[in-house]
Amino acid sequence: MNAQRTLVLCKPDIVQRQLIGRVISRLEKKGLKIIGMKMLRVDEDLARQHYQEHVEKAFFSDLVSFITVSPVVAIAIEGNNAVEVVRRLMGATNPQDAAAGTIRGDFGLNLTRNVVHGSDSLGSAKRELALFFSQEELQDYSLEVEAWL
Repeated sequence: MNAQRTLVLCKPDIVQRQLIGRVISRLEKKGLKIIGMKMLRVDEDLARQHYQEHVEKAFFSDLVSFITVSPVVAIAIEGNNAVEVVRRLMGATNPQDAAAGTIRGDFGLNLTRNVVHGSDSLGSAKRELALFFSQEELQDYSLEVEAWL
């Protein structure tokens, strides 16, 4: 088994549309384990750190403005190949290109309002998890169902 940890953010649009539970349900139904979760307001400093790889891009200020407009739900996920599995569950970054049945395909409206963020690599996952969670906030536990997954 290739156990990995990754970050999922339920962005302001999914929070405002009251669809957080639908996202969580899809993650859990796939066999992924929630090891940390909290609602928070992302301030400009955290937004800039989170989106640091986009700082020179024209859409950077739109990313910062959107993620800071309303609370988000940060979810730390653990599971077999979690980074890749979460990315597949989310669908293409642009919801208009995302397949039906994916989170973005079903709930996303456009490239700006694409409802969720998921780390795109193990390196990003480690960096992003550290931005949103302290080590003490991440829970290490077993699920009986893991033997079946």
